[in-house]
Amino acid sequence: MDVSSLQNCTLAVVMGGGAGSRLFPLTKDRSKPAVPLAGKYRLVDIPISNCLNSGLRQVYVLTQFNSTSLHRHIHASYKFDNFTKSFVEILAAQQTPEGARWYQGTADAVRQNLRYFLEGPYDYYLILSGDQLYRMDYRDLLRRHVESGADLTLGTTPVDRAAASGFGIMHSDKDRRIFRFEEKPKDPALLSELMIPAELLQDLGLSKKAELYQGSMGIYVFNRQVLIDSLNNDYDDFGKHIIPASLQKRKVFAYIFQGYWEDIGTIRAFFEANLALTDTLPPYNFFDRLAPIYTHPRFLPASKINAATVRRAIISDGCIISDAHIERAVIGVRSVIDSGATIRNSVLMGADFYEDEATTGRSAGDPPLGVGRNSVIDRAIIDKNARIGQGVVITPDGKAPNVDGQNFFIRDGVVVVPKNAVIPDGSWI
Repeated sequence: MDVSSLQNCTLAVVMGGGAGSRLFPLTKDRSKPAVPLAGKYRLVDIPISNCLNSGLRQVYVLTQFNSTSLHRHIHASYKFDNFTKSFVEILAAQQTPEGARWYQGTADAVRQNLRYFLEGPYDYYLILSGDQLYRMDYRDLLRRHVESGADLTLGTTPVDRAAASGFGIMHSDKDRRIFRFEEKPKDPALLSELMIPAELLQDLGLSKKAELYQGSMGIYVFNRQVLIDSLNNDYDDFGKHIIPASLQKRKVFAYIFQGYWEDIGTIRAFFEANLALTDTLPPYNFFDRLAPIYTHPRFLPASKINAATVRRAIISDGCIISDAHIERAVIGVRSVIDSGATIRNSVLMGADFYEDEATTGRSAGDPPLGVGRNSVIDRAIIDKNARIGQGVVITPDGKAPNVDGQNFFIRDGVVVVPKNAVIPDGSWI
């Protein structure tokens, strides 16, 4: 089967309903896939853009938790004309005569929407996570799936022993057929049994002596009838239930992805993935003209920078930066940074509006939107629409790695100022 035929008979399904409790407080008012990324994007833009760049233009996004901002973003970003069969469509969790419960897991979410997926003449179903940072051409994955004669193909990525205990680990033969799955193994003897075989390492162009494991990426390709049969039960989750059960009776193969891949599962992972984008040669490249990342157009002016010192930073559209010092930082859209402010090793998500567009939202005595004069922000994430007063100091120095404070949190040693927070003049966090 040629590539164009594969594209036309494949439906992509993005799992966008996760609560993202480990990303709290960034997920206090939004779902995990709606969390802003790299100054101007959302996490969900990554899998959707990968689909579009791979020629997969029929995409469903399954949503449930805190989904308003995610719905708004998808509707604003992914519009197609009336003369195409392309779509990026939301399927929100709903109560029906057949069932009155919400999604209980990834498999249950797909099961509850299966009737919609089967309406089209699709032979293959690509199941994707909505909260990972990577760039993949899914056409290669689909091609490998068909050529291997697989019933089900899993995306895997090589991980070292230190990381293996945080993944579902697959063990396959040299032909990449999976015959064993262990969820987050920690026993050293078990880990030794699960290492990628030397012959397969060599085939991947890796050292035969490397101690690596196949970690699940949460990416699955199902044949049509296999998906139907796999969901004809009460299993809730693909990783915990469907995949282990499938190994006993189906041909399950691995697609080993060797590019950059990051699961944005914790505050620390989110923080480091964003700051890594400021590197001279970042591990993830948003400047790839052949595979761009799409998002909704905001029609903002270029940023205005007045006498600021900027080193290793990403400055998004519509920012106004006075005489400030910015080093290794991601500055989100519409950020306003006043004179004398210092931003180091931090992620500012920006604002949804300029102050003069929503003056009624400002209470008497509150500082204006943005970062005030002479404030210092170090190793922090400042969520959208935050008001940081003058002379404020925000740093995790001298504090416990996990703290709940008034208008701030510390998670994994990173200070997080939540959305719409107000930090008065002279505060020290």
